[in-house]
Amino acid sequence: MKLKVKSWTMAAYWSWDVKEADVCGICHVAYDGCCPDCTTPGDDCPLIWGECTHVFHMHCLVKWLDSSSNGEHCPMDRRPWKTAAAPS
Repeated sequence: MKLKVKSWTMAAYWSWDVKEADVCGICHVAYDGCCPDCTTPGDDCPLIWGECTHVFHMHCLVKWLDSSSNGEHCPMDRRPWKTAAAPS
C-alpha cells in the first residue's frame, strides 16, 4: 500500500532569551568573568560589541576571527563582522 501526501504543513517556534544569556557566545563563560586566555576578570578581559548587537570577550573574538577560513563573520549569525562604534 502506498500513500501519497497531498499537502503538508510544518510549524516551529524558537526563541532565545538574551537577558539570561549573559555568557560569551564563543567560550560560554560569563561576561563578568574572564575568557580562557585570561587569568583575571575585569578590564584585562574587555567585551566587544558588534553592529549585529552580539557581544563577546575581545580575546575570544580575535581568536575566532584569526582562525576563520572564510572571512570575518560573527560567530552567532554569520553576518560580516563590524565592530560597533563606541558610544559618544
